[in-house]
Amino acid sequence: MKKMQILLILIIVTSIGVLIYASRDLSTYGNFEMAEQSGVKTKVVGTLAKEKPIEYNPAKDPNYFSFYVKDNQGVTEKVVLRSAKPQDFEMSEQIVVTGNFRNGQFEASDLLMKCPSKYKDEEIYIKSKEI
Repeated sequence: MKKMQILLILIIVTSIGVLIYASRDLSTYGNFEMAEQSGVKTKVVGTLAKEKPIEYNPAKDPNYFSFYVKDNQGVTEKVVLRSAKPQDFEMSEQIVVTGNFRNGQFEASDLLMKCPSKYKDEEIYIKSKEI
């Protein structure tokens, strides 16, 4: 085989590998009802339910953070993130949690916050520590 053919095959194999790796995070956008019914990883867009409690005690467990999110349909659910509480979490305008339901609560693997800023919008991305 010529060097050019070998290089072309290598590029094709690498491209297929990248596509397979990227497809692992193809979670869909939805709401809590859709996430509960489907059982698959779902991205839920909503706002922090400020009237509900936020639980984070770093002395007890620094990788347990729970809060409530109200999705775009008006449904409020408890969300558990196995990571530290982000700074200025309460000031976030919008929250995107990625995960699925386990034991009656939404277990988030990722959290994306849109925070207000004086000069420009800022997004903060938090990845959960897997157990």
